[in-house]
Amino acid sequence: MGTLVSAIIVSYNTRELLRRALRSALGRPGLEVEGLVVDNASQDGSAEMVAEEFPQVVLVRSAENRGFAAGVNQGLQRARGEYVLLLNPDAELLGDGLERMVEFLAGHPRVAAVGPRLVYGDGSRQHAAFAFPTLPMIFLDFFPLHGRLLDSRLNGRYPPAAAPHPIGHPLGACMLLRRQALAEVGPFDERFFMYCEEVDWCLRAWQQGWQVYHLPQAVARHLGGQSVRQRRDAMFVELHRSRLRLYRKHYSLLFRELAGAITRLGLWAEARRARREAGQGLLSASALAGRLDAFKQIRKMMKSEA
Repeated sequence: MGTLVSAIIVSYNTRELLRRALRSALGRPGLEVEGLVVDNASQDGSAEMVAEEFPQVVLVRSAENRGFAAGVNQGLQRARGEYVLLLNPDAELLGDGLERMVEFLAGHPRVAAVGPRLVYGDGSRQHAAFAFPTLPMIFLDFFPLHGRLLDSRLNGRYPPAAAPHPIGHPLGACMLLRRQALAEVGPFDERFFMYCEEVDWCLRAWQQGWQVYHLPQAVARHLGGQSVRQRRDAMFVELHRSRLRLYRKHYSLLFRELAGAITRLGLWAEARRARREAGQGLLSASALAGRLDAFKQIRKMMKSEA
């Protein structure tokens, strides 16, 4: 019997993609993979598909959508593996990617988590390795300036590399965690409904003397944003809610004040851009209203944090 890996997928209305993700994780020679799906109250038959087509998978049906971090923790309560794979339903492992990540963790006992190289659906490179948030990264998120800056270390992106290397955190779409590290670092913080939960966990891991690595020899395909696009404006608000929570938890007061100033300026610029697009007929009145309401909610959140 091979090494036991618990593959946890938290799903919300992504039935067809979930099927592909499960197939990519299960049935690997040399590894015993325990599949666990936490369904966050999907309405598209996702849970029924898992029960019918993957009877060997542990299926956890949530009565409500509690978010990604809470879903992961529900899966962790059932997981038995020495290693835990977190895989988004819109991601799938390619080739021997899982085996390579397991082999890497087995050979590097102080590495808590490892993330693979990611590609989009068309095979093009997707950023998969990141530094922890900085003020320049917040600025470039609202004011891109130049494409080269977006792909640079100034924006927290690591350049392509042939060898494994330490990073702040991987993209949470696909990452392999060591059970021992989970026991020491703790579960995911459920106050992050969506976004930043993997950033927070990796920050805590580094603070406790663990390491986090990027492994370019392992590859996964990630389509990105399949659940998010169902409620785009609401998820934009959740993104900033999670960022505020992350800054409050790990960053200084000065950082939070400067980040707030940049964000307020960025929201003003985004609102101005949205109104201009609406005036040009590129954005409907309802879409404009939804976007402006999202900006308003974020500013209100920021004010309550002050």
